[in-house]
Amino acid sequence: MPTASLLTLAGQSVVIDCGLGVTRGLADQGFALKGLSAIVITHLHSDHYLELGPLIHTAWTAGLKMPVRVWGPTGLRRYWQGFLESMADDLAYRIHEEGRPDLAALVEILPLAVGGRVEIGPLALTAGQSLHPPLTETFALRFEGAGKTVVFSGDTAHNPELAEFAQGADLLVHEAMLAEGLAPLLARIGNGDGRLMAHWLRGHTLAQDAAAVARAAGVRALALNHLIPSDDPAFGPAVWAECLAPYWDGQLHIGTDGLRITL
Repeated sequence: MPTASLLTLAGQSVVIDCGLGVTRGLADQGFALKGLSAIVITHLHSDHYLELGPLIHTAWTAGLKMPVRVWGPTGLRRYWQGFLESMADDLAYRIHEEGRPDLAALVEILPLAVGGRVEIGPLALTAGQSLHPPLTETFALRFEGAGKTVVFSGDTAHNPELAEFAQGADLLVHEAMLAEGLAPLLARIGNGDGRLMAHWLRGHTLAQDAAAVARAAGVRALALNHLIPSDDPAFGPAVWAECLAPYWDGQLHIGTDGLRITL
């Protein structure tokens, strides 16, 4: 399923990105949806925020009554208002007939800014710049707490400067693609043209380049997510690991739905 991660550190849980399937994914991990309190969206592409509204709404119907803060690009406010308008009949019914709290009053949408630092309970979040043209509000994320550091690259072209941002992290979660898998993926998708291939090449990172960033940053472990391709049996985990072997000899995790990484 598309991009979504759950970081649990220092007693605080944060959902990073809300692609399709995030609600089911959280439930499958045993996460109590009514305990949702913090979400960070790295950028406004559908595979990262399509299910933001449905996640919050489902948490609300499951018992959410405490505030939820959502950080991300400025356009999130427009998305959230649109979602509330689209669900106005349902919201009015549940508030009036079921005694639910006002969902709109529970949710606060907050802007992220490159270089900005946010306190999320005991966690410190620093936002960095990812390179994902033509978008400009695209963020890498560095979380610190309980003596641990976890960095998410966000969607990005190869970005050597990310090595400084991720320096010394316990875990770097970095997007990755396999060059040999791109042409078969484009043919299988079938409704894009050369512009889709051009987007992949200018806006995403080859696996070996992600490994180069991890090496330069001196991270303790590397996890690859947002895999391109992600569901082609010809390019399974063994192929990804073989591709990375010449470039990375540290701890490696190849993203799969439901993967748990313990720090």
